[in-house]
Amino acid sequence: MRILYVGDTACLPGDLTDYIGDMGDEWKVEFVADGNAAMFAVANSPIDVMIVGPSLPDLPPATLLGQIRTLRPETIRIALLENTDAGVSPPIKLIGVAHRFLPLPLSSETVLEAIHSLEELRDLLDSPRLRRVIGRVEHLPSPPHLYFALTRALEDEQGDSTDIARIVSGDPAIAAKVLQLCNSAYFSNGRAITDMRAAVTRLGLATLRDLVLASEVFSIKTGSNVDRLALQQRALIASRLAARILPNTSAELGATAALLADVGLLLPGVRDEREPLPEGDDRPGHTEAGAYLLGLWGLPMPIVEAVAFHRQPQRSSLRSFWVPGAVHVAGALASNEQVDEDYLKSLGVLHQLAGWREMADSLMDRMASAA
Repeated sequence: MRILYVGDTACLPGDLTDYIGDMGDEWKVEFVADGNAAMFAVANSPIDVMIVGPSLPDLPPATLLGQIRTLRPETIRIALLENTDAGVSPPIKLIGVAHRFLPLPLSSETVLEAIHSLEELRDLLDSPRLRRVIGRVEHLPSPPHLYFALTRALEDEQGDSTDIARIVSGDPAIAAKVLQLCNSAYFSNGRAITDMRAAVTRLGLATLRDLVLASEVFSIKTGSNVDRLALQQRALIASRLAARILPNTSAELGATAALLADVGLLLPGVRDEREPLPEGDDRPGHTEAGAYLLGLWGLPMPIVEAVAFHRQPQRSSLRSFWVPGAVHVAGALASNEQVDEDYLKSLGVLHQLAGWREMADSLMDRMASAA
């Protein structure tokens, strides 16, 4: 395992080299001071893990990680963030290029736990078994192009509500579905929404984007026999609940991850993990299949990881309550399933579960009244 750290080593724990050395001779950590030196090192030989400090003297960390993603996509990419609180979303430019974000100060144990967790996730997304199953799907769902176009537009500081409305209206089928959802009592509170610009104004950009994503994803045709309407309703409840559970800075990530948490159920040849495991059933579970699909689509790794681990959140190495934990809680409550209280207790948030249950009950009551 070759690990390359880029940046000022003052950010690192003093015992990191010794700690990694104790893992065995095959584990090595190297250090370079800037992005150009990192690119030279990676170009000459593969790097298993790259850890990038919060600032570099020659390149923005997001630029370096983007270059590494292109040159060595198999490299695990970790970004260190300073002056951040648990649950705070990283800068949007880093979300698409880093696999994991670690807040400073950090311990050597935290670094190793992150590496092991990402290795597990990388193995999951590169599973030969999954490739065989997904490969038998005649028409793999296409990426949600309108959602990605909308995301790019929202990142553009020059964009406005008229531009957003024009993008969504460019697909009449999706626009009609979004307006149908907007006009339900669940979203509109009885106020009629007659055009897409009104939807942008009334709902807000984040909610509109999730409705577009739901309209695209739950309309894909794959031959699965799942009840799409029920799945979409649960996903919408989980999405809104996850957004409320998390701080505002992480709400959009959590909402999108919760919306897509059970997307694997739309694929044929996978096992519904909500059902007991039949003896001898070697089909992949729907969470790993869903994470694999989202990985192929190129969604940010925090979303992919939350989907992969939301039914077994303890598999995530995160030691703070962030997107994977919120998606687990939201999905379980929206589906009337058991919440992993031991996991919540280990993160020090079990006392908040009662309040989250009340939120979920309120959202489900609204959904029932809107039906």
